[in-house]
This record gives sequence, C-alpha cells and structure tokens, in this order.
Amino acid sequence: MSNLTDNEKKKSIAIAVLTVSDTRDKDTDKSGGTIIQMAEDAGHHIEDYRICTDESVEIARNVEEWLGNSSIEAIIITGGSGIGFRDVTIETVTPYFTKTIDGFGELFRFLSYTEDVGSKALLSRATAGSIDEHVLFALPGSSKAVKLAMEKLILPELHHIVHELTKHRK
Repeated sequence: MSNLTDNEKKKSIAIAVLTVSDTRDKDTDKSGGTIIQMAEDAGHHIEDYRICTDESVEIARNVEEWLGNSSIEAIIITGGSGIGFRDVTIETVTPYFTKTIDGFGELFRFLSYTEDVGSKALLSRATAGSIDEHVLFALPGSSKAVKLAMEKLILPELHHIVHELTKHRK
C-alpha cells in the first residue's frame, strides 16, 4: 500500500535521458526514444535528452550538469552498461551514488532471465541509485531491455522513489 497522496501520484516527474553510444543519433536511437515515449505516456515530462559517446568524461559532464538542475528529479541512462571494453557507464555513475538501489539491478536481471534472455542476463550490470534528491537508472542499450525496465520497474515505482528522496522537505 502506497503512502502517496493522490496529488503526489499524479505529479509529473521531470526526467533527463542520456543515450550512451558511439553510433546512435536522435534518428536512430530506439532505446532513448522508448524511454521518452513510455515516460510521456505515463504522464511524466522529459526535461532534457542527449546522446554522448562511450567516454567517462562525456557521461560525467552530462550527469553533473543535470545534478545541478534542481528541476530534474530522475536521470535515465541507456547504453554503455555491458562488459565490453568501451562500456564505462557503470564505472562513471556509481561513484556519484549517495545510496545504491540494489534491488533494481537484482530484479532487472531476474526479469531478464525469465523473459527469454536466459543465462545471458548475468552479463547485465544495470544499476540504480540515489544522488541526494535525484534518482539515476543505468540501463542496457537494448530497446527490449529498456522496455522491460521501464514497464516493470521504473514507471511503477518512480513516484514512490522521488517521494522517498524528497519527503524530508515537507
């Protein structure tokens, strides 16, 4: 049972979306587009959307800029979370975490395993954490994985997470 009021449940969350890719642009970014469409369909709004290369300095620059924007409540990153040499998203964002949300990665891998990915799910390093009053999700670059994370985990809990991170203001 949620402790959120009806107004809190209806509140549109301000989201920043970052696609980490050396090959995508806004016309070919299916995963970023999926995040945007699903978030907007759920009544949230996209405060900013960017694409950057698989470079720690570029990822960090975007995250730091968004963390300095008090209107942004959630950051969702897609791409760069695998085990390949160029995959540096996880190493870049986790040092910013005030608190990790371990259950997100655990549940994401479980759902991935049971939804046709099978044992390949163990390669996922998807993670989430709070950074002061912001929440950050780091997802794989696959649009199927993004859809799964948004549908089953992020969208159902986003209001509650933001509420928990900001309720001390009241």
